[in-house]
Amino acid sequence: MTEEEARTRIGRDVPRETMLLIDKLVALVADENDRQNLIASSTITVMWTRHILDSVQLAWLADGLTGTWLDIGSGGGFPGLVVGILRNTPTILIEPRAKRAAFLRQAVDVLELEGSITVIQSRAQTALIASKPQIISARAVAALPALFDMASGHADANTLWLLPKGRSAEAEVVEARREWQGDFRLEPSLSDPDSAIVVARGVRRKKSG
Repeated sequence: MTEEEARTRIGRDVPRETMLLIDKLVALVADENDRQNLIASSTITVMWTRHILDSVQLAWLADGLTGTWLDIGSGGGFPGLVVGILRNTPTILIEPRAKRAAFLRQAVDVLELEGSITVIQSRAQTALIASKPQIISARAVAALPALFDMASGHADANTLWLLPKGRSAEAEVVEARREWQGDFRLEPSLSDPDSAIVVARGVRRKKSG
C-alpha cells in the first residue's frame, strides 16, 4: 500500500477536520524526530502506512466502544495520540521515558486535546489510574506474556485488548497461553498483510496447579 492509498483509505471514514489534526501530528513527529528517536528515521517518509494506518485500524476495531482507552508505551504517539484524535473520548497515554512523555504532552497541547487525552509518565506496572479502561492497546512494547504481566492489573474481564504484534502474533499467542487464558483472535493488519493484531478479552492468569 502506498502513502496516498493509506491516506485515501483513512479519509473515506474520517472527517476533514480530523484529517487535518492527523496531518499536524505527522508534522510534529517528523520535527521532533530530529531531536529524539520517536520512530525509525527510515519510516518518516512512509508514516501514513507504517504508523497512522497502523494506529487508525485499532480505533476501527473498537468501533462502538466509548469508554476509556489506555495506551501503554505510547512513545511517539502511536497508537495513543491517533486514537485520541479519532475518538475524542477519554484516552490515557502511559510513557516511562521523560523526553517522550514531554513530547506527548506538547502534542496534546498543540492539537488542543487536553480535555480528552491524559499523559502519565510512569511504568505500566506502577501507573495510577482511577478506573479500569474499556480498551488497552500497546504497540511494540513487549512480548504478550510480559505485556499481560505488566498491564493486567489495569484490566478486568470486560477489557478489550488491541495489540499489534506483527508477524510474530500467532507465536506470541501460543506462548502467552502457557500462563494466560482468555478469548484470543488474530485480526489481519491493514498496514502489513503479513502481520496481525491480537484481539483479546477476559485475559487472566491461569491458576497454578
